[in-house]
Amino acid sequence: MKRYVIERDIPGVGGLNRDQLKDVARTSNAALAKLEGRAQWLQSYVVDDKTFCVYLAENEDAVREHAKLSGFPATKITEVRSVVEPMTANS
Repeated sequence: MKRYVIERDIPGVGGLNRDQLKDVARTSNAALAKLEGRAQWLQSYVVDDKTFCVYLAENEDAVREHAKLSGFPATKITEVRSVVEPMTANS
């Protein structure tokens, strides 16, 4: 599975309350279930008018299919080439 960052333009998403975000997560999980293991949602970062979501997926098509099934736009899909973190300096 490849790692992707999905940028989603969703006006006002940063103002959603906890219950609304729970509904968003349920919708996303239901769409993922239909993909039968072809994609996995790791986490999302919510800002004012966007989310940045991190997914593992077979390919970009699986990410696009999730966007279609969930109704959440995939404005930009970027494959992650490598991950750098504080411990990288020690390796």
